[in-house]
Amino acid sequence: MLLPVLGLVLVALCGLLVLGLATARVGVLATVIGVLAAVVPVALVVAAFLWIDRWEPEPAKLLLLSFCWGAFVATLTALLINDTASAVGDMLLGTGNGDKFSAVVSAPLVEEAVKALPVLAVLLRRSHEFDGLVDGIVYAGFSAAGFAFTENIYYFGRAFAEYGFGDATSAGVLTAFILRGVLSPFAHPLFTVLTGIGIGVAARTASKHVRVLAPLGGYLGAVGLHALWNASATLGGATTFLNVYFLIMVPMFIGLLLLVLWQRRREQRIVAAALPEMAEARWIARSEMELLASLTGRRRWRRQARRESGRAAGRAVGAYQASVTELAFLRRNLACGNAELEGNRRHAELLAVLRSVRAEAVRLAGGGHRSAAHVPHEG
Repeated sequence: MLLPVLGLVLVALCGLLVLGLATARVGVLATVIGVLAAVVPVALVVAAFLWIDRWEPEPAKLLLLSFCWGAFVATLTALLINDTASAVGDMLLGTGNGDKFSAVVSAPLVEEAVKALPVLAVLLRRSHEFDGLVDGIVYAGFSAAGFAFTENIYYFGRAFAEYGFGDATSAGVLTAFILRGVLSPFAHPLFTVLTGIGIGVAARTASKHVRVLAPLGGYLGAVGLHALWNASATLGGATTFLNVYFLIMVPMFIGLLLLVLWQRRREQRIVAAALPEMAEARWIARSEMELLASLTGRRRWRRQARRESGRAAGRAVGAYQASVTELAFLRRNLACGNAELEGNRRHAELLAVLRSVRAEAVRLAGGGHRSAAHVPHEG
């Protein structure tokens, strides 16, 4: 119990320090402007990762902690180390070259390491919450979104402090917003997601070599992509930056999107394949199978339960749907030999949870209603 409390205190202290440093560097008003401008792109990014996480939503507290780690702890750590690297670079390479060294070498190595720590922590301490690639992508994305949020506050605030709001053709908050908030809101998440994919692969493999090499390969890929991005902006001209953006970053983003869509379809197939056995065992009702087999059916089910029986009923149905998915994933991993050592015990726990939340859903949403959108009483 003490460690989680100390962790929260550490995150809070780092948040206060980061806010204080930003205010000291650009001023109170500029910081406020930076926060307001940074909210827009981070809301888009967070919404995208929540959409990815639809089939088996991760615990909200872990997602929030990952975001706060990226926003406060990772940014403060990176700031201290990168500033030191910049000073060393000035001494070794000559005045003015330290910032370039920090941007191209130090920042990618340090930032990608600290942003990936929440993903690794969830895998090591809450392995039962980690079901593979999608979870690695989501936790990495939330950590990187937090990092980008705080970084954008500083960049937007500094642009306002130096140039004001500006316009589309001159420096200022508007120009910074277009470059960072419109053209590249997914830059940091794209880098860190590569590490998350590596950790996700390691989470569901029986090979000891893959468990080590997959996260390492993902991290090196994230560092390389991050270094290329920073180098194109720092060392190259506008043409170099645009070439890197359109020829490398955009295809990488499209490739990641296709991977996510493929993984979501795979998750749907896993759940759909498990439903007949669950119905045969009378853990779920056969009349629920069609509703549970698609996100559209699940969403319609929750909405009708909420509309006819209240918000508590909608939440209860949602909890039941999530427990079905989690049990389906575990049964797949047990069948493939990829489950943790205590997989059978975990199966018994999840089955008990499923029965409990189903009973609650029946109580809140099923009683007195005949609608197919409510939990049937059979089973």
